[in-house]
Amino acid sequence: MPMNLPNKWLLTCLALSLIAGRLCAQHYVSDARIVYRLDLPPEQAQLDAMLEGSTLTQYMRGHLSRIDMDLHVVRYTYIIDSRQHTLVTLIDSHSGKYLIRSGSDEYEKDLKRYTSIHFKDEPGTQELVGYKCQKAVGTMPEGETFEVYYAPDLIPENKHYSRRFMNLKGIPLQFEIITKTGAKMKATATSVDLQPVPASYFEVPAAGYKLISKEELERIRG
Repeated sequence: MPMNLPNKWLLTCLALSLIAGRLCAQHYVSDARIVYRLDLPPEQAQLDAMLEGSTLTQYMRGHLSRIDMDLHVVRYTYIIDSRQHTLVTLIDSHSGKYLIRSGSDEYEKDLKRYTSIHFKDEPGTQELVGYKCQKAVGTMPEGETFEVYYAPDLIPENKHYSRRFMNLKGIPLQFEIITKTGAKMKATATSVDLQPVPASYFEVPAAGYKLISKEELERIRG
């Protein structure tokens, strides 16, 4: 029996309202400040005690982004310009303060590697700082995997704000970081602030840091 016209209109309006509701729930993020707590696995208990209270803070502002990783014993800052394809690394440690500039060639080399990361949704969700997050597993080009919980309702306008997550369908609010030793550090969001971020956060210091190359840094560490 054919559906009468009022019923057709009712179903159409219902479908449109559901779509509109979903679009309203999604937030296209231009500016953000996200603070993460860093935790090491139980087998790294001794190191975990030394790094207790370590944090990672992600900043976004249009085509600019910044990551501050405060490990107490050393602090790393990465300032990324996805428009100019440049990266500046700041290191503040007991041995000194250093600045490393990476040009567009090195930026694009890393970009190509991160483009190869594949994310696959897995069963599982959890709520983090008020956002429902979907579980996914990322696979690196070398075959290593790491777990992520991302918020589908937080969509970054600048996909290259963090090149590691450019293929993810939302902003991660919990994720694993694979260290050089193969251990997995976990970053869990403790706050999300979507207010405008001052441009000064992305300025490279004019003084106070020694400009060095990556090779010089390895010699200092070695």
